[in-house]
Amino acid sequence: MTANGASELKSHVQVDESVGPLHPTGGPPRMRLAWGPIVALLLFVAAIAAITWMHQRQAPSTGGPFELIDASTGRQVTDRDFRGKWLLVFFGYTHCPDFCPTTLSDIADTMAMLGPLADQVQPLFITVDPKRDTQQALNEYTGAFDPRMHGLTGTPDQIAVAAKAYGVYYAKREIGDDYYMDHSAATYVMRPDGSYQTSFLSTDGPEEMTKRLRHLLAKVGEGRSG
Repeated sequence: MTANGASELKSHVQVDESVGPLHPTGGPPRMRLAWGPIVALLLFVAAIAAITWMHQRQAPSTGGPFELIDASTGRQVTDRDFRGKWLLVFFGYTHCPDFCPTTLSDIADTMAMLGPLADQVQPLFITVDPKRDTQQALNEYTGAFDPRMHGLTGTPDQIAVAAKAYGVYYAKREIGDDYYMDHSAATYVMRPDGSYQTSFLSTDGPEEMTKRLRHLLAKVGEGRSG
């Protein structure tokens, strides 16, 4: 073969570099998706949905019998003493720096926003720190938010029974000579018959709480009128 012939053959088989490198299958390369961030986002959304579902779902096992001391009267009370009213039950302690004052403030605002409907609702604040939360301390603390709020205390065993009934977690954490209490931050909504209805998250706020309580109270009113 002549030099001219070889040159012509090479020109016929030369790949056009302007189309870019070929994929192993012979076609153009496929775009690679960044699956990492997508999977992370899906997992995050699923986690939020799971937490919300756990708090909103009806859980017949939440709530139950308890015997505690009402700080406002000094007498022993049980869960049956509050039958006939919707309960807003929150576990915390007076030395709490964040969730407790915020939640009790939200509950107080909710009671105010409910207006006359608030007569059907009873907020309860159950301490998880009976050592420091005396009856006087509890009564002054709850009264600072709303005088209709009842603070409940008892022996460590009585508190443990009540917390277990509601599925509440709490634990003492020591810091030097002082300590604080880890605890769950949900507000439990109990029906007038003592059964569980739903829970409020610490992020719901008084507007959302008021809207949902109005809806529940309206449904009860419609049932009575029917």
